[in-house]
Amino acid sequence: MTADFIDLRFRGTARVIASAILNGADGVTVVDPGPTSCLPALEAGLRDRGLTLRDVRSLLVTHIHLDHAGACGTIAERVPGVRVYVHERGAPHMIDPAKLLASASRLYGDDMDTLWGAFQPVPADRVTALSGGERLALAGTTLHVAYTPGHAKHHVSYFDEHTGMAYVGDTAGVRVGGDYLIAPTPPPDIDIEAWQDSLTRIEAWQPVSLFLTHFGPVTPARAHLARFRIVVSEAAAAARDLLAQGGSDEELAQKFAERMRKDVRKSLSENEARASELAAPFDQLFQGLQRYWQKKGVGS
Repeated sequence: MTADFIDLRFRGTARVIASAILNGADGVTVVDPGPTSCLPALEAGLRDRGLTLRDVRSLLVTHIHLDHAGACGTIAERVPGVRVYVHERGAPHMIDPAKLLASASRLYGDDMDTLWGAFQPVPADRVTALSGGERLALAGTTLHVAYTPGHAKHHVSYFDEHTGMAYVGDTAGVRVGGDYLIAPTPPPDIDIEAWQDSLTRIEAWQPVSLFLTHFGPVTPARAHLARFRIVVSEAAAAARDLLAQGGSDEELAQKFAERMRKDVRKSLSENEARASELAAPFDQLFQGLQRYWQKKGVGS
């Protein structure tokens, strides 16, 4: 088995969304195939490796957000034998995405099609629902599954026991350039306590490396996870402090986003800063944390 990844060049920008490619004797497994708007880039990356979509046997979805899973239905339509693995909470929305698309439309409005392209349903008989604790024999290796909520209630991570790589979606954050880390906290599911527990679950695998959908492999895993714990806590605290100051939802989200834009540019180039905001829209980060605190009676 060989492991690789393809830059999906989201919005024509490098290092925003990565799809992991596991290629074994029994075919190709893709972790987080990305949105349908990036499917041409995924296909081009496969061609560069002497492969096509027809070689793909399985899609491992860390969670059902459009930037991670949007292309699954289109791929399933084009590749009749492909199987989609997704957490049991996300599975119904892959089969019937109406509620998911309605929720996403509230965030993205008229930009939905441009950003993400079509989100086609996946036939129910092609979906394998996961709860965590499974072992999957795919692409010539064994992958362990863990339930890792915090960013999303339907988030799972995968661990390759042979390579020591953990495919963690958004659970270990966004790192577009250098060592600068961002906690991706869009609405509606942010749960800081569950997130910290999920990081503990990933640490228990003792991974050598982590694969972040935004963006790519990170080594050493242990140091990254320790740093990201702090980043998550600090992001939550910053949102709580803003809520204490008061103001309209729009004003607070804008203040949070502007602080993020200034902070990210202290560590990253302008291109990396823009890629970071494409990967984790800064105004949405506050909205998710605001919802988290309001559930706790803060700022409500």
